[in-house]
Amino acid sequence: MSKVLSTWAVAASHYFASDEKLELYKAETGAFSFQVYAAPDSIWIAVSQETGAQVMFRAAFSHGGHLMVQSCSETANGVDVVTTTPSGKQTTHITINKGAQTVLHYQTTFTPAVSLFIPFWPRDIIVSSIDNKPEYTEGDLHVKQAGTRSGLVYFTEREPAFGAVLYLQNLTSLASYNDVTGTSARELVGGQWPEMGVMLPPTTDKPLPANIPFVVNDAYVTFDTNIARTDTDMIKQFLDMLAAVYLAMPRPATSYKHWPDILENGLRDLDNHGCWTYIGGKRYLNAYLCDYKTPPEVMVQLAVMLPLVDYKEWTGKQLPVIQEISETLDQFYNPDLKTMMRWLPAVADSLEGEEEQKMPLTMDSWYLHHPLLNLSRLAARGDKEAEKLFLNSLGFAIRVAKHFNYHWPVFYKMDTLEVLKAETQPGKGGEKDVAGLYAHIMLQAYELTGKKEYLEEAENAAKSLAGLGFDLFYQANNTAFSAKALLKLWKITGNQQYLDLSFTCLANIFRNVQLWDCNYGYGKHHRTFFALFPLNDAPYTAAYEESEVFCTLNEYINLADGAPVPASVRLLIGEYIRYLIDRACYYYPPMLPDEMLSKDIKTGELDRNLWIVLEDIHDGWEQSGSVGQEVYGAGNAFGIVPRHYFRIPGADFCIFVDYPVLHFKTSEEQCVSFDVQGSRQINCRLVIVKAGDADLPHFTFELQGEEIALEGTPLTGGHFEYAIAGDQHVEIRWQYTP
Repeated sequence: MSKVLSTWAVAASHYFASDEKLELYKAETGAFSFQVYAAPDSIWIAVSQETGAQVMFRAAFSHGGHLMVQSCSETANGVDVVTTTPSGKQTTHITINKGAQTVLHYQTTFTPAVSLFIPFWPRDIIVSSIDNKPEYTEGDLHVKQAGTRSGLVYFTEREPAFGAVLYLQNLTSLASYNDVTGTSARELVGGQWPEMGVMLPPTTDKPLPANIPFVVNDAYVTFDTNIARTDTDMIKQFLDMLAAVYLAMPRPATSYKHWPDILENGLRDLDNHGCWTYIGGKRYLNAYLCDYKTPPEVMVQLAVMLPLVDYKEWTGKQLPVIQEISETLDQFYNPDLKTMMRWLPAVADSLEGEEEQKMPLTMDSWYLHHPLLNLSRLAARGDKEAEKLFLNSLGFAIRVAKHFNYHWPVFYKMDTLEVLKAETQPGKGGEKDVAGLYAHIMLQAYELTGKKEYLEEAENAAKSLAGLGFDLFYQANNTAFSAKALLKLWKITGNQQYLDLSFTCLANIFRNVQLWDCNYGYGKHHRTFFALFPLNDAPYTAAYEESEVFCTLNEYINLADGAPVPASVRLLIGEYIRYLIDRACYYYPPMLPDEMLSKDIKTGELDRNLWIVLEDIHDGWEQSGSVGQEVYGAGNAFGIVPRHYFRIPGADFCIFVDYPVLHFKTSEEQCVSFDVQGSRQINCRLVIVKAGDADLPHFTFELQGEEIALEGTPLTGGHFEYAIAGDQHVEIRWQYTP
């Protein structure tokens, strides 16, 4: 079937079919040939196969033509091309990494000759063939940028047979363009077959000034000759290709943040009166700071309590707030329906329906299951009251699952199971990843009781996720819970389908991250690299969902010990965790300038001096915190500290690592050992964190059985920082100087 082309694609096809092009460079690697051409209006990189299939990348462009090549210089693995146009000079660096997985990189810098507007800039990818007829190619566009997520397109050219292409535009490099012109990087990368890639945002109010260079394209592209025939093949291919371009692209440096201090600030401010409301002589956590109108929610109580329990177990200190929350949980149980309720039943009638879910018996599907998951975790730690509430609620959860045949709607009525809202959007289905969350709960019940009926329910739910591909994701934390549940289910049953579905969940997570730093507008004041969006259409990143994904991916890596998990998955999980530890502090208002914070708050109030996280961090041109300060996001620091700071009995220091760590062991010979996860190709941060007044001892390091002289960098507070590669065994010994 013929495709409709733009005038720019028609012109490109004409130039390639004629002699109006000049070959500047040629290289071959594997099955692909690379040719760089100069056309009257563009510099093109044509990547072709013997099948006649071809993908063309527009590296430079001149409105109206008249593009002149001033110089062309071959480099060790590519070519540099300098061109002039009536509007200015363009310098294009093209490199072809011929490693295990070929990665093409092209970056173009434009220096305007005069101050000018750019009303239009065409996309930089055209899928074509040897006869230069893009309108007759066939293929599938699997992923493209949504909102301010990564500048990705991932597609497969099937006819003629080319294979798969994953393209990542490094939007960090475009920040100067965005900043000067007042434009956003939102949805710059996309398109439709056969024209895709980046399209610069038009400038109509603020021009590009003359004689200042701006990066206008910075693309990393990798290729695979395989054409995925199944969802499983597509998902694994996506993860491997994403990891390949990730390793090739520049990544922002991180810095050590002293999370124990942030935790103490958060623990202190959690006691602020704005975080609590009193009902019937008991104190309940508000969902948002100073939101006294909305009744207490069970999810909020447990979402804060579980991270506090983690911290209590790590530090050994008693936290009275845990007991205070625990004593309220039975108030959410409905003995008639035999289940935990979302809203506190005693005051649920005060709900006025100002939002569609704010009705006494209205249930948002994931809200039923999330509290049950946290109750099961408490039960596994010996909390008998939590175990009672959990087990007594399972019957209702199973009845709901069977009623909806393991495909949950968005909202339904608790008493009648009447569907109130079936789909997130017309034709998009309901909350698809709830099936994985439900499977997680059933596995918790199976491990707690040994009853096979719960294992069978977990499998029934897991199988309902098959065939969803990149449409599985509804909410980030639920998708992460699903990944962990499916990995666990594979370990119990040995069924490969569950392991593959686990990878599908992870691929859905990594397509919803932001692999660029928003260094324009308010984005200059905080970090955004590798931030994760809470919903597939959310316009902002959110502290609560990120915190739970962070903890769950740590648990996933632990559970995956010895499992056949691809290196790409281990790399991406390790890097997400490393970058979250670097940037999650910017969810706290005291870390942000006042002008960045919204004055128009949807729920409750915003106190910029309190260490209570903002729900929302927006694009650089928008103020953040407009949704409110979410009390239920308090688990942020309490999730990080117990998982990445390792206490050593009798020592006046602890060890921090920003990659996940397994098998941490101490010995009486003043030695610790552990296995750092992540990737051997990337360094992580190891910090000796000073805890007392005495000088630190002398340390020696052994990596993979070989003693290595590591040079530490002193930090504020007397700590010392070291860089070590991931994916290796580490031993640290110390000796005090007499």
